Amino acid sequence: MITDKSGTLPMADQTRKVYIGIALIVALSLAIVLLAPPPMVPGQSFVIGSQSEAILPPPDLSALPQSMIDEAGGLAEGIFGYSAELQDELATELLATYQAAQGKDVVVFFNTGGFGWDAISETEEGQGFINGIGAELESLGLNPLLLNFRRTAKTINGSTSEFLLATGYYPTKSRDLAARVKFLTDHIPNIKVILAGLSNGTLICDSVMNILKDDQRLFSIQMGPPFWNDAASTERTLVLRSNGVIPDSFSQVDIITIIRANIEAFFGVNQQYPGDILAYIGAPGHYYRWQYAEVQSQIIFFLRNNVWP
Repeated sequence: MITDKSGTLPMADQTRKVYIGIALIVALSLAIVLLAPPPMVPGQSFVIGSQSEAILPPPDLSALPQSMIDEAGGLAEGIFGYSAELQDELATELLATYQAAQGKDVVVFFNTGGFGWDAISETEEGQGFINGIGAELESLGLNPLLLNFRRTAKTINGSTSEFLLATGYYPTKSRDLAARVKFLTDHIPNIKVILAGLSNGTLICDSVMNILKDDQRLFSIQMGPPFWNDAASTERTLVLRSNGVIPDSFSQVDIITIIRANIEAFFGVNQQYPGDILAYIGAPGHYYRWQYAEVQSQIIFFLRNNVWP
């Protein structure tokens, strides 16, 4: 081994050893995350108003039977048995959602794309969808409760849990949302629930539909699911893999189009058709505006012919 006169390694070799050490630490950290997934926290439901959204008000426990409070606690314990604090958070959400849904005909849980922590107002597609579906439901004479289900905490652990959800190895998020749906349909006669999702947000919708496959009052609208998800339209699920303008390059795994779009963007070429993955990777067609005729017409047809025939 070559050393300088002081007996130490040359600077280049020292730097190489530092890089190798960093790479080993990163690899070890990833292995730990995959073998021992980060602790999950319950999602949070936000009531979507005409101008903004607000967290669900806390439940009035004095107005609820003890049996219902106990049931909510039992459901939460089955999901977050390792933490009394998280159990209390989910049980509170279950009861708060139940009380907010009183007098409603339908509850819509919306799941944004990306990591699932965005406010509706931060996503043009989400805001357009909520405005559109809300107006359509009201035109049918229905009284809807529109909720933004923020499924992910805005933390490193939250980001990791979303990647694991995408791979199918982390079902806790789906069980969390499924518990909310089941609690509503078990306790409010005739109420219907719609799980709506964009991009990555469709994965949790599809998973809950499988968990509660026998619940005939549960429906799903999935826009732009990732290419590895094989969800298909059924009597209670609408899956859109095209916005009617151009095919969705991400949902239909058009790698050539995605690569070309990102190379062009790198050199400053404006893209004719919008769309992106996780806000950074261009994916033409992965964009579902309510104003697109195909998007709007298919959703309205589904609502009128499948949800409320």
